[in-house]
Amino acid sequence: MEIVFLIGRIILGIYYLYNAYNHFTKLEMLTGYTGSKGVPAPKLAVLVAGVLLLIGGLSILTGFQPTIGVIALVVFFLPVTFLMHNFWAVQDPMAKMGEMTNFVKNMGLMSSALMFLIIPQPWPFSLGG
Repeated sequence: MEIVFLIGRIILGIYYLYNAYNHFTKLEMLTGYTGSKGVPAPKLAVLVAGVLLLIGGLSILTGFQPTIGVIALVVFFLPVTFLMHNFWAVQDPMAKMGEMTNFVKNMGLMSSALMFLIIPQPWPFSLGG
């Protein structure tokens, strides 16, 4: 089962790292979207979000300091989920559905991150014990 856990960590870690990469390489596009949602200092918010995803992704992938990684992910998910995917404030039915999908996805990802806290540390195949 340890190898299955490792495979899951690799997939999830790469998912977070891919999204961190997008925050840095698509900074202007994401800044525009973030600004359109009324988030103050949208460019800074996108950069901070990218750093949190990077920390969380590397931590999950490597197993290094997983508690810090989970905290980074929760700090990312809480404001992003409620500020960026506030489906209850969207009038257009298609846009509302998209925001609701992202809201629910983020809540699921955040809850799965929190479940990592119950797994005894150090994790199998972790770097830096």
